[in-house]
Amino acid sequence: MTHDHDLVLRPTAAQTEAALNPPPGRIGGDLVVETLAGLGATTVFGLPGQHALGMFDALRRSDLRYVGLRVENNAGFAADAYGRITGEAAPLLLSTGPGALTSLAALQEAAAASAPVLAISSQIPTAGLGGGRHGYLHELPDQAASFRGVVKSVHTVRTQSQIPSAIAAAWQSALTAPHGPVWVEIPQDVLLAGTTLPVVTAVDATPEDLVPRPELTAVAADLLSKASRPAIIAGGGVVRADASGKLRLLAEKLNAPVVTTFGGKGAFPWEHPLSLRSWLEDRHTTDFLEDADVLLVVGSGLGELSSNYHTFKPRGRVVQIEADLGKLEANHPALGIHADARLALQALLETVCEREDRTAPERVRALLERVADRIASQDLTLEQEVLASVRRALPSGSPSFWDMTILAYWAWSAFDPGGANTMHSAQGAGGLGYGFPAALGAAVADPTRPVLAVSGDGGALYSIAELATARQYDLNVTWLIVDDGGYGILREYMTDAFGEATATATELTRPDYVALAEAFGVPALRTTPESLEEDLAKSLAAHGPSVVVLPAVLRMFAPTHLG
Repeated sequence: MTHDHDLVLRPTAAQTEAALNPPPGRIGGDLVVETLAGLGATTVFGLPGQHALGMFDALRRSDLRYVGLRVENNAGFAADAYGRITGEAAPLLLSTGPGALTSLAALQEAAAASAPVLAISSQIPTAGLGGGRHGYLHELPDQAASFRGVVKSVHTVRTQSQIPSAIAAAWQSALTAPHGPVWVEIPQDVLLAGTTLPVVTAVDATPEDLVPRPELTAVAADLLSKASRPAIIAGGGVVRADASGKLRLLAEKLNAPVVTTFGGKGAFPWEHPLSLRSWLEDRHTTDFLEDADVLLVVGSGLGELSSNYHTFKPRGRVVQIEADLGKLEANHPALGIHADARLALQALLETVCEREDRTAPERVRALLERVADRIASQDLTLEQEVLASVRRALPSGSPSFWDMTILAYWAWSAFDPGGANTMHSAQGAGGLGYGFPAALGAAVADPTRPVLAVSGDGGALYSIAELATARQYDLNVTWLIVDDGGYGILREYMTDAFGEATATATELTRPDYVALAEAFGVPALRTTPESLEEDLAKSLAAHGPSVVVLPAVLRMFAPTHLG
């Protein structure tokens, strides 16, 4: 009798020949790129450095496409977006010490957003590992320690024979729900040394399924079937699991209104009769969700932004489906189901009873009218018109990437993303500089659609060097820069809290962005709120990178969490 665990993959004749007679001139870096190719990678991002040259030399002998950015943090943002768009683990090649550490903010965002990034860094020579003070260039006592609190898993290689297995284990970790960034580090001498090891071919690193426990989904299905006023909060876990279709079927079967978190934009159709859209920073929405007798939370930890700054206090039963075990019941008691959103929603679809409720669409319409009335009372016509112009200019299905800027804060609540996995922002970790380099990564992932990046002038300066990257690779990204002369949201926060802002901290001397973009060979123009839609649409329709600068001071709508 043959058992599954007795099966062994037989090498082909070509694989056997390659194993017995590996080509000359290979080094440890070849084992890295061969393993990546064997796992199915086609594209890698990164920035070379002295200790990492073994990997970059090996790229010359590989079919992998290399996309190099100008700053490691931006390379990390590009890999993050590539992972979000493709669902694949995006390799990120880095050098030791300063190069590695510069990527930390990008990896934090990838961790917060569950974006699969496979970071592979060089290390000081093997003789220096262990925390001694040997004085090697870029030496840290424990480089991996800087990443353990950020990434899902850390893998340190000490010999060439460990490279394929370490990278495969990291790949599997990155793509097992919840997705996230992982860290592999390989000493310089291991990467540079010649190798006679066989060429790495197919590598098995199939992600593990995170299956819900059936007794828990049975209880959840019973609660939802018998609920009088069920509601659903859909988070980023729904988008990452490609489960928006199953969410819609479940909501329609239950007649349950759905609100999406800012990380879950597009998880539910914006114009659906059961769509509460994304107005989570709104007391009317908070009240509506608190009134649900059974609240299904899928793929969200109900963190600060998703809970209207922790003012949300549910009065009914909460059922929480979450792949990240640390987020399960982290903020509210619930029937906690540790599972991938797609598998859990499928289990509920198969077990819930259809629920009649003709009042649900009317209750949704009434709520959205109250939200609209609240915004209309604040004289924010400019902001709404700018956001509407962006939506009309952006082609259907095209992705958008938003930096931490006032227009993005509006978009979290008020922007129709146009579909699942199309709107992305840095709201997970909240760092500046995400929008443009992330958009470049998305354009690499899918060159058939134009990509929109949105930044303020403050955030734009974090990634201005990547105009060279956009031009070098001729990427279809249009960068909208809203220039208000400073860190606009911080100016507003300080004014609200203290009566005035510290001008030396919030006001910025900035370049002529149009002239600067043109210096990189990137077409650019200055627009107005009235001509924004036309100018943005033309830029998005043109091939290659472009910049549109909108001088405008935008304001935020009033918060509702401050009482």
